[in-house]
Amino acid sequence: MNWITARHNVAFWAYSSTVIHSDELLRARAQSPWGSPLLGPENERSEIRRVRVQLLLTIPLVVTNLLGITMALVLAGFVLPGPTMLSGRLMVINAIFVPLCVVTSLAVGVAWGTIDGLRSLRWATDPDHVPTPREQSLAVTAPRRLVLQQAALWTVGLASATVVYGIADPALIPKIMLATGAAAIVVCANSYLIAEFALRPTTARVLQADPGRHHGIGVFGRTMLSWFVGAGVPAFVSMIVAVWALADPSVSKSRLAVCMLCAGGSALVFGVLLMVQVTGATVAPIKGVRQALLRVENGNLDTEIPIYDGTELGDLQSGFNRMVKGLRERALIEDLFGKHVGHDVAMAAIASKPVLGGTETEAAALFIDIIGSTTMAATMPAPEIVAILNRFFDIVVDEVERHGGLLNKFEGDAALAVFGTPAPLADSAAAALSCGRAIQARLRDASDFDAGIGVAAGRVVAGNVGTHNRYEFTVIGDAVNEAARLCELSKGYEGRLLTSEATLTRAAESERAHWTLGDSVTLRGRLTETRLAQAL
Repeated sequence: MNWITARHNVAFWAYSSTVIHSDELLRARAQSPWGSPLLGPENERSEIRRVRVQLLLTIPLVVTNLLGITMALVLAGFVLPGPTMLSGRLMVINAIFVPLCVVTSLAVGVAWGTIDGLRSLRWATDPDHVPTPREQSLAVTAPRRLVLQQAALWTVGLASATVVYGIADPALIPKIMLATGAAAIVVCANSYLIAEFALRPTTARVLQADPGRHHGIGVFGRTMLSWFVGAGVPAFVSMIVAVWALADPSVSKSRLAVCMLCAGGSALVFGVLLMVQVTGATVAPIKGVRQALLRVENGNLDTEIPIYDGTELGDLQSGFNRMVKGLRERALIEDLFGKHVGHDVAMAAIASKPVLGGTETEAAALFIDIIGSTTMAATMPAPEIVAILNRFFDIVVDEVERHGGLLNKFEGDAALAVFGTPAPLADSAAAALSCGRAIQARLRDASDFDAGIGVAAGRVVAGNVGTHNRYEFTVIGDAVNEAARLCELSKGYEGRLLTSEATLTRAAESERAHWTLGDSVTLRGRLTETRLAQAL
């Protein structure tokens, strides 16, 4: 097979060449289509997925709030300057009020978030349901609503603690507000990222229904959020403590050092945690696209990735799917184009800008026509005729392509094949003659049809004929006419295969040895005689 045909076979739907690495990526995608194995497989039952999402929301949020409460208690009780909170007069507040607030806030937060989630995401339990615009809006705003719920609960807790501790000792108000406010910011920031992660499957459903819908704070917003919580809040607390120390001479150096150490430690710890979340949310879609690109590179044009990120990265995922869809359509068009005009013609047209007109070149033509097709059409049902033609052309196309030729056109029960154009051959005449003999040998085994074959070689004009908006590749010239006349004449010869002496002289000696010269005849439309040759 020549290099153009080989390149075509690689380009058109080369799915069978997918390597083992691509198969591993396919299995990985099936296990974590939304960027993390924690979110489950794509074909998971909706009931199990609902429980999974609920757990991924509830457990991390409860843990985050507990860490925030611990942070507030440590800051207020041991780090920030001011009156101590471990005095006996605050025992009732510390032992009863604070635990009661914590338990109540956690219970209200879990119940509030669960009820709101069930109300806004109930449609997600039906895998076949397409969310309405209102359902889409409720789904994409769920992380923000969840953060607002957290902020509301922490605001209530901040106000309550400030009032209660302020009544007991007004000097405690600054440290209560600073400690609780800093913890609330950290909790809310983490809550937003946790909610975005847990709701990826739901976001994917929304973006599948409306790919143009955007939500979230974007990659830039995520990065700035990470900086604000990991660096901004600790720096702000440090500045407040520094101002506090300047204003209050009673603040000792050791207390100031403890405050700075805690601020720096929180910047390191919370900064790392936030960066891990932000980096994971950014890398997961990019990694999914990279893996999908590998599958496309290996020839798998059926690749499609779920769109679960509503930020710029979601545009990247959506753009990849549109690109692969375009490649599939292009491959289908190229495949159909190649089947209609021939693979070599199709690849030549794709590789260069086709224009009307042709060029003169050396080529060979093979014309083949079924014998008795008129009788067949009059005596046989149409389905049987079609079946016979399909078997006949299957043999012809197979041999023509095997010998490096181009099946240029079908003409009812006849076909024209050319050798040497548009893909050049070292010996086009020998290729055409060898192809004719191979077809002749295979047709001898066919019991329900017979065909005449004519082969001729010479100078021809090959190119595009038609109009600027509709044309086809064709070959015209004396060699084509001679092949058609020889095909018609061959039907009266036992071998059913004829060529001319002039064609044999253009072929290599190894091919000429398979032929013998015969009579000279004047072909229809010719003024001079043509000496015939038959295959041995």
